[in-house]
Amino acid sequence: MELKDTVGLMVSSDYKERFAAEYYQTLIRYKKLDVMIDKYYKNQLDFTPTCPIFVLKMQRDIMLQYIAMLEKRAKYEGIELEDVDL
Repeated sequence: MELKDTVGLMVSSDYKERFAAEYYQTLIRYKKLDVMIDKYYKNQLDFTPTCPIFVLKMQRDIMLQYIAMLEKRAKYEGIELEDVDL
């Protein structure tokens, strides 16, 4: 799944679909940031980040906490989140 695949959910009139879009978008962005951080430590980036790595790691950690909170909320609200391949 890519960000473009979430557009239909994002503009839905159903709040559960919009919620799912938010979850998938956050998950996609988290995974991309995680890969970037991993490549940074392996010296495999094709650019030099202007932001300190500790800030990027903090962002990743907070994103993971947010994903966990969305998953918890989804259970309370009966919102089914599919396992997606990223």
